[in-house]
Amino acid sequence: MFKFDRKFILGASAAAAVAMLATGCVESGDAAAPSASSADNVLTYANGKRVIDGGRYYATVNDKTGPYYVNTAAEKGGYTYGRTPTANELEAWNTTVTPWRLPPKGEGTAEEGEAVYEAKCVMCHGDFGSGGGGYPALSKGNAYDNMATLKHQRTGPDMEGPIRVFGNYWPEASTLWWYIMEGMPHPDTRSLTEDEVYALVAYILNLNEMEIDGEEVDYEYVLDQEKFAKIVMPNKDGFEPVIDGANGLENVRAYFADPANFGAQKIASADERCMSNCQKETAKVVGISIEQKEFLPPLSEVRDLPKVENTSGVDLEAKNTYESSCAVCHGAAGMGAPVVGDKKAWDAVVGKGMDKVYARAINGTDMGMPPKGGTDLSDDKLKAVVDYMISQSK
Repeated sequence: MFKFDRKFILGASAAAAVAMLATGCVESGDAAAPSASSADNVLTYANGKRVIDGGRYYATVNDKTGPYYVNTAAEKGGYTYGRTPTANELEAWNTTVTPWRLPPKGEGTAEEGEAVYEAKCVMCHGDFGSGGGGYPALSKGNAYDNMATLKHQRTGPDMEGPIRVFGNYWPEASTLWWYIMEGMPHPDTRSLTEDEVYALVAYILNLNEMEIDGEEVDYEYVLDQEKFAKIVMPNKDGFEPVIDGANGLENVRAYFADPANFGAQKIASADERCMSNCQKETAKVVGISIEQKEFLPPLSEVRDLPKVENTSGVDLEAKNTYESSCAVCHGAAGMGAPVVGDKKAWDAVVGKGMDKVYARAINGTDMGMPPKGGTDLSDDKLKAVVDYMISQSK
C-alpha cells in the first residue's frame, strides 16, 4: 500500500504475500497447516497467530481436501523417485534478487546501457524510457523532483496527476535488476548477460537523474555489485505496512487488524471474511463537470499532412512501423520469430494461408508475441506491415 495523506488499499493478500516473500512463508513456531475457528471463520495457526495471506486452507480428512484426493504418502516424504536437492543445488537455482540478496557480480556503465536499450528495449519502452505502445514508462525526469507529485490528485481540469515511474515510486532497485534479468527483453528472456543488466540499470538510473552515495550516475559511472548495494530509492519509506525484516509478518497482521488503516472504507468486522458487500462506504464522492467553451488560439481543423511522392514502390508507413516496433524480434536470428529476409522461414509461414498469418499477427502467439506486437495499429495497418515483411523475404 502506497502511503501519503490519503491512503489507498492495495489489498491485504498482496501485502501479506510480499511480506512472506521477504520474511519466510512460515514464522518460527507457526504450524504448517492452519486451523479454522468455527465461530468467525478466521483461520489461525496452531500457535494462535492469525493467517494473513488471504487464502483458505482445508485439512486433509480421509485422504481428501474437500472433494479432491491427496497423496498422503508423498506429503510424509514417501517419494519413489528423485531426491531432496542439496543446499548447493538450491543456491544455484535461486536467482532471485531482493533487498537482502544482491545480484551476481558484474559491471556496466550508463553509456553501455543506452546501446543495449536502443537495440532491445526502445521499441516497447520508448525513447529515453518515455513509454509507449502499452508498455510502461521508465523515467519522467528527475526522480527526486518527481517525489512531490505523488501527493497530486486530479481535482481540477488543469491539475497534473501523480508520476509513478521507477525512479520516484519503486521502493527498491533490486526489483528492477531481477525483473530485467529474468523477464526482459520480452521475446528473448534470460538472454542478457550480468554486465548488460548492470549497464541497463545504470542507464535507467541515469534517465531518472539519480545519485548513489552522493555521486551522480552519469554516462561514465560504473555500476557494480558494491555500488548497487548503496542505492537508496527516494520512495523507500513510502509504503505501509513495513514488511522489511524479521517483523514483516507481524507488521502486516497488526496493520490489517485495524480497519481504520483502510482509509475511506471500513470493513464491517475485522474478523469477518466475505466475498461481497463486505465494506461500508463512508466517503462522499464529488464529480466535477467541466465545459470547455473556446480555445485560444483556436484549434486547427486541418488534418492533412504534406504530400510526399513515394517512388520506391514500398509502403513507407508499413516500413517505418516495422523498423520501430517489429525489427527487434523479426530483424535478428535467435529471437524466436521468423527473420525478415529468410525466404524459407516465411514460405513456411505463408504456406499455412494468409488468413492465419494475419490472425496470428492480430491476436498474438503462444511463442511470446503480444497482440498486434504491442502496438495500437488498426487491423488493416497491421496487415500492411505483415505484407511488407513478407515482401522483403521473397
